[in-house]
This record gives sequence, C-alpha cells and structure tokens, in this order.
Amino acid sequence: MNVAALIASRKEVYSVRDDLTVHDAARYLRDKGVRAVGVVDAAGKLVGVVSQSDISDKVAAENKCPAWMHVSEIMTRELVTVSPEVSLDECLRSLEKHGIYHLLVVDDRGGYSGMISVSDLLQVIASDQKARADLLEAFIFPQR
Repeated sequence: MNVAALIASRKEVYSVRDDLTVHDAARYLRDKGVRAVGVVDAAGKLVGVVSQSDISDKVAAENKCPAWMHVSEIMTRELVTVSPEVSLDECLRSLEKHGIYHLLVVDDRGGYSGMISVSDLLQVIASDQKARADLLEAFIFPQR
C-alpha cells in the first residue's frame, strides 16, 4: 500500500494560514479533531506545520498570549514530506529516522495533499495483521 491509497478516502485536507492567530489555530485543531495541520501562506503554498505540542511547548508553557501570536511564529519550518507514491514502509522509516509523528504529503507539483500520522500507519498495520491472522485461522480450522 502507498500514501495515495491511504489518503484517498479523505474528504478534506486540513490546513491553516500562517497569519492565523495561535488561538484560532488551537480552536481549529480542536474542532477538526486533529493533532497537527499543514500551514500555508497567502498563495496556498505549504510553508510549515503546526501541532498541539507546538502550541503547548511554545505558547502555553512560556506563558505567551495565543491571541496575539501568529502561527508563523511557532510553526515548524523544516518539513519532512512524502509523495503520494511512497510506500507505507518508507513512511515508517522516515518517521523513525526524523523522530516525528506526522508526514506531510506533497504532490509532484508541490501541492499540499494532506498529512499522515503514526496512528494512520498503525491502523493499517493492525488491520493487515488481523487479516493475516484470520486467513491462518481459516486455514488451520476450516469451516465444515
């Protein structure tokens, strides 16, 4: 399975603008039920990623005002991206290599296509393992 197959069923790509306040970004993350989103500039180009931990570590823990800060001040700019054609095994290796929890998906034109997380990959792996176990069980204990 590759990244394109994993994200194919998603209806929406979550992102925020870099000039959004941190307060509004935190509310967006909460309302969408996600832990991180891509950050785009006014032209729609991917320029960063912001996560709940960025908000916690760089704003709340530092006692800064989220209503006065912009996402561009706290976002991560060093992006780790993957193309839709990349295998999920390669994604796991990349997450481990970089010590991160999310990968940004960028198409061949540089457009932001979404994000995959460790949780997404774990769900696929667990589902695959269950399918294998079910197949073995059917082989060992055939229905009569």
